[in-house]
Amino acid sequence: QVQLVESGGGLVQAGGSLRLSCAASGSISRFNAMGWYRQGPGNQREMVANIISSGITNYADSVKGRFTISRDNAKNTMYLQMNSLRPEDTAVYYCSVDVKVIGGPSWRYWGQGTQVTVSS
Repeated sequence: QVQLVESGGGLVQAGGSLRLSCAASGSISRFNAMGWYRQGPGNQREMVANIISSGITNYADSVKGRFTISRDNAKNTMYLQMNSLRPEDTAVYYCSVDVKVIGGPSWRYWGQGTQVTVSS
């Protein structure tokens, strides 16, 4: 079993910054991929950014140049640095990890979500 704990959400004015963290713990053999998703009011959940085991990153077009995904392998923690925030970035942000569990197959796990609200 793998547990994910997210932190770092909050209320910020447009143009401001926030950093989200997602700490993973449990029976982790290796990370296949890690990513951030978000779901705004009335919207479907969408991918924001992800990073695969090789370190290659991908971003949604709407956040390119403003958001940066990173990871600390020693801490099993993933981050999302969000700069130049806009009101349309308002959403619940979820971290997701695709991991190979010890002695078992690969599974995908989701965090509990953290609210990010950007005021205009």
